[in-house]
Amino acid sequence: MKVGVVVLFPEYFRSPMRYAPLKKAIDKGALEVRFFSPIDYAPGPKDVEDYRYGGGEGMLLKVDYFVEAIKHAKRWIPDAPVVLLSPAGKRLTQDAVIELSQLPSLILAGGHYKGVDARVYGYVDLELSIGDFVVSSGELASLVVLDAVARLLPGVLTHRESAETDSLHSGLLEPPLYTRPREYEGEEVPEVLLSGHHGKIKEWMREYALKRTLLFRPDLLKEADLTDEDKEYLKRFLSRMNELLNSL
Repeated sequence: MKVGVVVLFPEYFRSPMRYAPLKKAIDKGALEVRFFSPIDYAPGPKDVEDYRYGGGEGMLLKVDYFVEAIKHAKRWIPDAPVVLLSPAGKRLTQDAVIELSQLPSLILAGGHYKGVDARVYGYVDLELSIGDFVVSSGELASLVVLDAVARLLPGVLTHRESAETDSLHSGLLEPPLYTRPREYEGEEVPEVLLSGHHGKIKEWMREYALKRTLLFRPDLLKEADLTDEDKEYLKRFLSRMNELLNSL
């Protein structure tokens, strides 16, 4: 997969790209990343920003140099969709990450300061938001997307099924996970996980995934791929919860 990254400061990526999953994806040839900074197409670093028409605090990235960076990225990967990281964008989900990871190429564009000149949107195919909060730069948001995509590329994770059982990948939260020691400060690993009975372990993990999702992220259940057995379990669990509440 080829990914062009249009950001003001590519140096943000220097340290993360020394570690997995990005380094491993690049070393295995699954990922090639090139950076295109608007600064490289401007007379000087300060020329990429300016005050806003209409007044107001904060600087804005100018349209000409930002678009020039996008155009250079498109010359490298002409068919790549341009994704702008923006709070106005569609919320990034694991399903969206999976779709992006299946593309042959992608251009991620992240603004800075107060954002980008609105005329940049004419060169963008999709806007994505990493969540309803504000980070200091589009570099950070772009890095989140790049990391999430890279770990799903073929050969990057040692155990592919690890990604497929992550929280949100299947539409549910993960069940509780344990490792050694078996007992810590009086709390022990659930006996079923030590039983060696794979059927019972699988059933326990599915039930706890359903239960945790219902308790902490019930909104996810609307889109989750639930079986009839899953729905029956949730009904029984809710019934027990109602009985408990009524007894208080």
